[in-house]
Amino acid sequence: TDRIAAGELPRVAPPRPIGVERNLVVTIRDWLDPKHYLHDLTASDKRHPTVNANGPVYGATELSVNTMPVLDPARNEKRVVAMPVRDPARTPSSALANPVFAASPYFGTEQVWDSQVNAHSPAMDRQGRIYFTAQSRPPNDIPAYCKKGSPLRSAQLYPLTQQREGFFQNARQITVYDPRSNKFAFIDTCFGTQHLNFAEDENDTLWLSTNTQGKDAVVGWVNTKKFWQTGDAAAAQGWSALVVDTNGNGKRDEGYNEPGAPADSNKDTRISLGLYGISYSPADGSIWGSSLPPPGYIVRVDPGTNPPDTTLAEVYKVPLPGYGIRGMDVDRNGVVWVPLDSGHIGSFDRRKCKGPLNGPGAERGEKCPEGWSFYPLPGPPLEGDIGAAENPYYVWVDQHDILGLGANVPIATGNQSDSLHALVDGRIVELRGPYPMGFFAKQIDGRIDDPAAGWKGRSLWVTSGNRTPVHIEGIDAPHPGAPGTTSATQSSPLVVQFQLRPDPLAH
Repeated sequence: TDRIAAGELPRVAPPRPIGVERNLVVTIRDWLDPKHYLHDLTASDKRHPTVNANGPVYGATELSVNTMPVLDPARNEKRVVAMPVRDPARTPSSALANPVFAASPYFGTEQVWDSQVNAHSPAMDRQGRIYFTAQSRPPNDIPAYCKKGSPLRSAQLYPLTQQREGFFQNARQITVYDPRSNKFAFIDTCFGTQHLNFAEDENDTLWLSTNTQGKDAVVGWVNTKKFWQTGDAAAAQGWSALVVDTNGNGKRDEGYNEPGAPADSNKDTRISLGLYGISYSPADGSIWGSSLPPPGYIVRVDPGTNPPDTTLAEVYKVPLPGYGIRGMDVDRNGVVWVPLDSGHIGSFDRRKCKGPLNGPGAERGEKCPEGWSFYPLPGPPLEGDIGAAENPYYVWVDQHDILGLGANVPIATGNQSDSLHALVDGRIVELRGPYPMGFFAKQIDGRIDDPAAGWKGRSLWVTSGNRTPVHIEGIDAPHPGAPGTTSATQSSPLVVQFQLRPDPLAH
């Protein structure tokens, strides 16, 4: 701090855009209001990116407010839709966990964060319905079908009975919004929900992470085809403990070792690594997730032919020089891409593994270090560090070449650089949000509005998830980076649209 105050600057100045970076077109809009923040957004079905062409973009406001922001980019109009809960009288609010300790210079002692819905992440299906990981009931009100004695096979194998009092951030279920009818539906899951992604299967299976360690560390799924046919949330869902084949017999066996207990080499082993990010592999139908305990892990889930009875997990620890993981994605070849606090994009290619991936010790995550590769991000490093002083939050893979940099290009959020980092043929292409300062990318989605319209018909949509949007550079900022001076000039959360022209002067 003293060196910065004395005028010291990073050893390397940020370079100006070069090559294809000069072709970038950035359109920035705001939505919601300066008081409330956004976490994620969705614009289309990840599997079918022409869904919802030229339609609205939908956001999730997490702990801040009980509304869903909607942006209509075709008309440059924004609005909000009130999101409900099933039991408004008893469902706790995020205000319980985020009390006002001191007056804000902007909002005084007003309780700004106050949400029962706690909508974290959305995903769109091919009918244009939006599925949110969101709270709809009190976390201590566990449905009977989650518990021992339930007819659900998942509950028979691994009942979920953890009751939590007050507000618990990861005690979400699923709330679905249908823009065609302007109605909401609820899927009351036994497991908590965090992120979500659809499989490419006949049931439109929705896979969900929990981000809860310990006994609640499960992978969950919903057969959405069955849900819409029957309306039966219980029958449509399932979950599985994360069980590693540590006895090496190639199948799942019940009566497994529990985490921390003495290991029996004749048994499989349950791991307690809750999943944060989650993604589906089109290459083999497996599910991959990231887990946050240091130094970071990725977990592969093979549902098998009869889940949960046949569901097995594999775990791989992030080796040095990498460390620190959050969200992740998988490309169409089955390669996993992760953002790392070490200042890298990391990849894991299971096809490179040389030895057996099961057997004793597989639960430790030390198998297949040869599957990892690391790509340093641009930016100033700390003294003696080979990675940039950058901590990307998420990686999203452009599986369908929506932006124009190529298919299967991983794109990391540049959370210390107002940017996105796209990895193209081993080199980082910097996609910079030039103005206003304070762009803090959270979620990326892609959409093709018109396949015949060239670059103008294809966009990436990115939400800026700064928890205090009022701190984003205002339109009357007294100096670069400063917030607005009045409520009318303070910034609201940003939606950033990225497009790529064939050359810098293309119309």
